[in-house]
Amino acid sequence: MVDEFLAAVEALERAADWPERFSEPFVEFLPVTGAAVSTLGETLGSETISATDALAARLDEVQFDLGEGPCWEAMRLAKPVAESAFQSAGPERWPAFAAAVRDEPVSSVFAFPLIVGPLRLGAVDLYSADPVALDASDNRRAATLAEVIGRQVLRGALGSPAVADSLDVNPRSRRTIHQATGIVLAQLGMSADDALLIIQGHAFATNQPMMDVAAEIVDGRLAFHRDNGGIEVVS
Repeated sequence: MVDEFLAAVEALERAADWPERFSEPFVEFLPVTGAAVSTLGETLGSETISATDALAARLDEVQFDLGEGPCWEAMRLAKPVAESAFQSAGPERWPAFAAAVRDEPVSSVFAFPLIVGPLRLGAVDLYSADPVALDASDNRRAATLAEVIGRQVLRGALGSPAVADSLDVNPRSRRTIHQATGIVLAQLGMSADDALLIIQGHAFATNQPMMDVAAEIVDGRLAFHRDNGGIEVVS
């Protein structure tokens, strides 16, 4: 089972061109009925990227409309959200959301944020028709999948022509970007690819040319630090 999960993670790393598949591993490896992956908020807008079934997609849509629910809470807190007893406790936590889906076969809900560096991009929404709880192993697996998907979602956004143009990367200035990547790599202890992704994502989120962000990092005017398991921006 461990080997199968690792193979699924590796496949997900290569699935950038098939975002509709992003939700599938959650149902395969976790004791849940359905899953949906969505972007939320101002950075990428609110949109369902992938859903395993119609109800999973509907749970996302209701949360988009109401601005309330486990996905919004997971993204706001930047940590997983769980409610195993949704039918009894859901109305108190998310009254509007719970009322909107009270007739649906949803007994438990879970949400895992999609985060890349300091960017909160969206969430993975999970539901179960039967009451269930995720154990430590389940949570680790879900968090691992959400981390990979978060990077894929951001790469997809950065790869669009409109965003690529807005980053305004000067090919003659790659040295500054290379230096900045090395600095972020050292600050956060991550791979060069992920460090570059952090720089690109920050440029996109703050509507700046990538070169300007790289120059701020090299000059020491912008830094990234790990804080309580997350990543914060210091400028």
